[in-house]
Amino acid sequence: MNRAPYLGALALLLSLPLPGRAELRALDDPGLAEITGQGGVTLELETRLTLDRLTWTDEGALSVNGLRLSGPGDTSLDNLKITVDLAGDGEVLSHGFSEIARRAAAGQLDTADPDVAAALAEYALPGGFGRAFGAGDLVLHLGAIDYGDPTRLADFLRAVDFELAMDRVVTAGTEGNTDLFSDVLLQGYLGPTDLVVRNRASQARTLANGNQVSGAELELDTHFEISDGHLNWDAADLILLFNFAAVRIEGLQIHNRRGDDTLGHFGMAHATAKLSRGTSAVSGHDGLSVHEVEFRGDIDMPVFKVGGTSIGNVQFTDFAITDTTMMVYGH
Repeated sequence: MNRAPYLGALALLLSLPLPGRAELRALDDPGLAEITGQGGVTLELETRLTLDRLTWTDEGALSVNGLRLSGPGDTSLDNLKITVDLAGDGEVLSHGFSEIARRAAAGQLDTADPDVAAALAEYALPGGFGRAFGAGDLVLHLGAIDYGDPTRLADFLRAVDFELAMDRVVTAGTEGNTDLFSDVLLQGYLGPTDLVVRNRASQARTLANGNQVSGAELELDTHFEISDGHLNWDAADLILLFNFAAVRIEGLQIHNRRGDDTLGHFGMAHATAKLSRGTSAVSGHDGLSVHEVEFRGDIDMPVFKVGGTSIGNVQFTDFAITDTTMMVYGH
């Protein structure tokens, strides 16, 4: 058993004046076991992040200029609550839309709503509401401090609003500079977001493509909605969607309200990914494996301009990125 945290606390108590430690008693192993596994840490967060320039330099340079993450209108990003837990074996902790499942079980939400019923089926477990984790898994769950009226789904889904802005994304070299994106502004809502560090270092596995990855994985799972946004797509050849430049998008929305893939997502786009150390089956290189990447949502671009002239309304329904694996290493 690692008693370092308890020894640190003991040292702090011993440094107090005698009245402050008059009731100090030694703890045996059963006593320590009672302390271990108690509730984790909750952080209430208000912040505003700005970054003047982030630059990666190789033979050339790639720069992100004027990055800002804040609340709407350049206010503080607030109403954020992060719970941090170190799981016991099989312990059920908050994850995804487990809060909605909890409310549904308490009779606060209508289980005839298909999304609510799906959340209840997924997150209501014998040990509570959420997902069961393994011993030693580090679980961070991001939600809201105040979700508003517990009977209103709209309050839950709009509890955390944000604004993301970037002035320019630029590549630079001996031939000059090229803008990739500029005048980026995205406004929206952040849904349940989970970050899990799996304590499975000894359980390496093989992916479908043959790559070997460590069982000590970082798992990201997030729901979000972009309700309004604009950007200039100055040099476009991204994920083979378009291959031209001088694109202006206005009124951008990213959600999941159309098509056949909406159940259980409450109208929000959904993204997941896992990261760990890995070895490529093709090249044999060791590097950072980004695997089991998935994105699902709908994309609306009501104003899509090429060369300053609108070509009309562009929409993607049931846009999905699946079966995606990347191995990242230096050369």
